[in-house]
Amino acid sequence: MTSHHVLLLGGHGKIAQLLTPLLLKRSWTVTSVIRTSEQTPAIEKLGAGLPGKLNVLVRSIEDVTSQDKALSILNEVKPDYIAWSAGAGGKGGAERTFKVDRDAAVHFINAAASVPTITKFLLISYLASRRSGASWWPAGEWDEYNEKVNNGVLANYYKAKIEADETLYKVSKKSPTLVGIDLRPGTLTDDPATKVEFGKTKSIAKNGVSREAVAEVASHLLAADGVKNGWYDLLDGDEDIPAAVERVVRENVDAAEGEAIYDA
Repeated sequence: MTSHHVLLLGGHGKIAQLLTPLLLKRSWTVTSVIRTSEQTPAIEKLGAGLPGKLNVLVRSIEDVTSQDKALSILNEVKPDYIAWSAGAGGKGGAERTFKVDRDAAVHFINAAASVPTITKFLLISYLASRRSGASWWPAGEWDEYNEKVNNGVLANYYKAKIEADETLYKVSKKSPTLVGIDLRPGTLTDDPATKVEFGKTKSIAKNGVSREAVAEVASHLLAADGVKNGWYDLLDGDEDIPAAVERVVRENVDAAEGEAIYDA
């Protein structure tokens, strides 16, 4: 089994803390980026008794205000994979949301594409981050959700995430070395992981999805051979996670279908 080094951005978040031990169980190296040293003990506990190597790097992603600053972190850590699980979390208002969820994400994406040894960038987004409703969703469902959420309670978050998602899609599509994996869960829960609906989902909001399932799917996507650039939607469902990931990779499922960037 090939060992990899994952730079995990937003390492103190709930999904990141679930993902960290899954990667370490693969005997991989994880460098978890956290905001303050006070968070270090919680992260270090995640590696107890596991075969991989866990490093902790204290940096504020909010301070990554240029591609050069992102590249400096990449050069320091020297990962071959990146997993983005960072986010302003609704704290600090619109300014902080755009600084983290849009600007810093875009800087890391562009920096990663400039380093040929970085071959996968997994970005955790959300299922409704798109310009138009998917053709496979029920009629009218998108319009209602888009009005209430993307243009309502999460308007700034939506604007930030869609730009990061589209940047990853465009940059990785052009790159000869970087695969851009956009993992797009629905409403998050703290339930245990069970089975999933993955790739293209039949609904935008029928089910939520557990954070534990998001972490497990992310781990399998990072480990999968042959995974290609794409958007991968995720809800709780009725398919085992390893089988779902294998199928989606084999069939080249891409939920960006229907978006302008898909055919660009």
